[in-house]
Amino acid sequence: MAQQAYMTETDDGGPGPGQRRTAGLRRLWDRLTRGWRGDRRIWRRGLILAACAVLLALVMGAHGRIPNVVGNLGSLLETFLPWLGLAVPVLLVSALLRKSATALIAVLLPAVVWLNLFGGLLIDRTGSGGDFTVATHNVNAQNPDPAGTARDVAASGADVLALEELKESAVPTYREALAPTYEHHAVVGTVGLWSKYPLSDVEAVDIRLGWKRAMRATVTTPEAQVAVYVAHLPSVRVKMEAGFTARQRDKSADALGAAITREPLENVVLLGDLNGTMNDRALNAVTSQMRSTQGAAGDGFGFSWPAEFPMARIDQIMVKGAEPESSWTLPRTASDHLPVAARVKIATPDG
Repeated sequence: MAQQAYMTETDDGGPGPGQRRTAGLRRLWDRLTRGWRGDRRIWRRGLILAACAVLLALVMGAHGRIPNVVGNLGSLLETFLPWLGLAVPVLLVSALLRKSATALIAVLLPAVVWLNLFGGLLIDRTGSGGDFTVATHNVNAQNPDPAGTARDVAASGADVLALEELKESAVPTYREALAPTYEHHAVVGTVGLWSKYPLSDVEAVDIRLGWKRAMRATVTTPEAQVAVYVAHLPSVRVKMEAGFTARQRDKSADALGAAITREPLENVVLLGDLNGTMNDRALNAVTSQMRSTQGAAGDGFGFSWPAEFPMARIDQIMVKGAEPESSWTLPRTASDHLPVAARVKIATPDG
């Protein structure tokens, strides 16, 4: 008996570590479920919370059906759609505090919808392959340090670099700073392309603005020729009296999509500030025929704007023909946007 007692007690006669942990977990469970067990009202409480959860699930799941007639509300919602997921933990905690089983079950709906929309972005899909690295950066016309910004983005190792919002007086500075890294370059209006490989067939792309904010060039790489488009679509604004003003952006997106549709080369890369996300239906003319490198081979959401606290990815790298291998954001520069980069595998004639 004495030996048995010794085997079940510690030297000081108290419970062992395992028993203490079990007892602690039991107390925690009792504390969490206190007021739930035996209370039939848990199914009647929190009906408003449950309704809010169902509404949130409907808004996220059917965002494409929210009309753009009034203030482009649908596009505004789609620009910041991932952030609606923050309401899920708020509803969850509220349901727990309210001790509502109905609300807890209802919260599962928006959680599942959000994961279906964006869960894949929580997984690192970055690969190690690729033979063509590209980068793009809206450098901001009011950039106080264009030379430093140029050196920062050149350090990314990109084979091709696109710059948007180039101020005419700053172009010589960018040219000088990027010359040691890039032998070839072309500037059309307020956008430019710098490349380690030869450029040809450089031309402006008409995006119905009346001035030049988009271009196309053929980049001759060792693998194959690549059509590279650089675009800076019109800015959008959120105004109290007009909502999400994006009409000109939408028209330009349609024109850009039409130009890419006519592109004869197999490998197509689009670089630029599109002032819209992949979820924004207004960019369908472009997004319906191209793949986002961030969505296909990135790590996380890749938000690029505003640089101080990125909330949306409006700076895009999209491909057609080429295969995305990895995609990432670059360190902040003196601009109000973050630069973004990607590595792709170019499709070759022999496969």
